[in-house]
Amino acid sequence: MIKIFSTILLAFMGTMMLHAQSVSPTVSYTLPDGTTSEEENLTASAPVVANYSANPSDADGYSAHYEWRFYLNNDTVPKIIRYEENTNYTFSEAGTWRIILYATFTKDGDVITDNNADNPFTVSISESVLEFPNAFSPNGDGINDVYKAKSTYRSIVEFHAYIFNRWGQKLYEWDNPAGGWDGTAHGKQVPDGVYFLLCKAKGADGRVFNIRKDVNILRGYTERTTTTE
Repeated sequence: MIKIFSTILLAFMGTMMLHAQSVSPTVSYTLPDGTTSEEENLTASAPVVANYSANPSDADGYSAHYEWRFYLNNDTVPKIIRYEENTNYTFSEAGTWRIILYATFTKDGDVITDNNADNPFTVSISESVLEFPNAFSPNGDGINDVYKAKSTYRSIVEFHAYIFNRWGQKLYEWDNPAGGWDGTAHGKQVPDGVYFLLCKAKGADGRVFNIRKDVNILRGYTERTTTTE
């Protein structure tokens, strides 16, 4: 009886060893400001660049098939499927994404599957926000020296801004919401006064921005701390 039990146990352990093929998926994200994150459940502004790795184990001699399935919000059908062992994707559409890896290993008729469906990666992309101030003071005091989008901007995937003078001449343009205008044109400071901003942009949620507004240059303005004697 003991011999029979030992034989069954050894056979079971042998089967477990044969079926040790698995995946341990990991991810590394690059955020819009250039920083990186390895959080499995990420909330961020678009665009987010993701690099996924399957990290298979004990797969030598097996034919491996990988499916990275990207689901948006409550969809039951993947919006995107990638078939590489390691893949990358740029998230530029607002919503909550679920990313599940399905792996299949085959050898001599033996088929083994693994996935992370019980613990998928999630990426929540915020709705878009884009606003600009009315004025700036490029006087070299280190405060408000550059005219640019307010720091509250979120999930902007397309962006182009222009500065014009009162005669409609283009003085400057930039294509990154983190950039801006320093109050110069052709290498020289422009006079204080009113200029004009035109910004065309698009958010990850499909929102289109067409911003037109006056921009005041006030070099004589400085921020001071008032003290009471």
